[in-house]
Amino acid sequence: MLKSKKKCLSVQSERSEVIEEPPLSTSSFKETIERLKLLQGEHAIAVGLSGGVDSSLTAALLLEAGWRVEGLTLWLMSGKGSCCSDGLIDAAAICKQLSIPHHVMDARSTFEKEIINELISGYQQGITPIPCSRCNRSVKFSTMLNWAKNNRKINRIATGHYARIRYMDEASKRKVSREMYKGRIQLLRGIDTNKDQSYFLYDLSQDVLSKVVFPLGELTKEDTRAEASRLMLRTAKKPESQDLCLAEHHGSMKAFLDNYIPPQKGEIVLHDGRVIGEHDGIEHFTIGQRKGLGVAWNEPLHVIKIDGSKNQIIVAPRAMSSKSSCIVGEVNWVSISQPQKELEVEVQVRYRSKPVKALLSSLEATPKDIEMDRPHRCKICFEDEQFSITPGQAAVFYSGEVLLGGGIIQPES
Repeated sequence: MLKSKKKCLSVQSERSEVIEEPPLSTSSFKETIERLKLLQGEHAIAVGLSGGVDSSLTAALLLEAGWRVEGLTLWLMSGKGSCCSDGLIDAAAICKQLSIPHHVMDARSTFEKEIINELISGYQQGITPIPCSRCNRSVKFSTMLNWAKNNRKINRIATGHYARIRYMDEASKRKVSREMYKGRIQLLRGIDTNKDQSYFLYDLSQDVLSKVVFPLGELTKEDTRAEASRLMLRTAKKPESQDLCLAEHHGSMKAFLDNYIPPQKGEIVLHDGRVIGEHDGIEHFTIGQRKGLGVAWNEPLHVIKIDGSKNQIIVAPRAMSSKSSCIVGEVNWVSISQPQKELEVEVQVRYRSKPVKALLSSLEATPKDIEMDRPHRCKICFEDEQFSITPGQAAVFYSGEVLLGGGIIQPES
């Protein structure tokens, strides 16, 4: 426990005076500690450490709750950036401060295959892929769980995501065991609505969720910074990364794409078929985009479609950029099983977009869906038309704080 390891959380001044760790304070922090103490099962865990304050405090909280904690960092790319050398160094340093083992797993080949190659392929087809949820499913969570089990005989992992899990026994105690949730672990939004990261976790399986702990789900980002400072964690004031790791690694998303996709000139076409401009590559455009089109027109134009087969960018006035419905494929049902009848939901079509009311209806799987082993599809009919519905992005379905499921917005046929 942290209280028995004050050397880990103390600093020395130039006069060699030891500054004792400050007292624990906030009620949310204390409640989190108590909740971690009461979790059923063996209290041994591998914490996914990125080198930031969120994962650092995650490890510290679990230590304080009496867990046996080991740090695990996935090496995803070579070079600078929070997911690369800088993150590895900071993760190793926080493990040293907390006096816990630190392990590094080389996941670069998996990351390149599952994320980089898929991302490039998507952009070349004219969609705007969302790599983070795919990375969580295919690279991070399952990889960490397998490594921890096979190498350290540890069956649980924790991360610094702002999300919550409601286990089946907790659901029955809270009398939320509605028929739609029966027998399933529920994934919930984090308490901090400005930081909630459940959107990126929609593709995790029930098996993975049963082995994951999210200690920060009941805290706000402000709480995290405050507690990290009180515990004198070396990452307490480390700036938060604002970019996708690939963009941060290469300097910008454009630089990343230019590194992998050669320029290919094509037409910018008005919705009625008139050619009004030229582009250097469809990968640099996304649905809804207005700025940077490089065309002059008598009214503002937005990208309404990206045609990969014709290498065209189709534009139109904003009034023609909204959609009343969309098809969502590769659906993963999380807190519920696939609904057999129409379901009223709240849908979030981008991480920073607000959830909107919609009616969800299941569709039959296509042969391609079955071949991919991602057979669930649905149609979303929005209560109000939505701007910038982007193929490749995730549509995630909620009922209040409960994440029901989610999938990938499909291109129009």
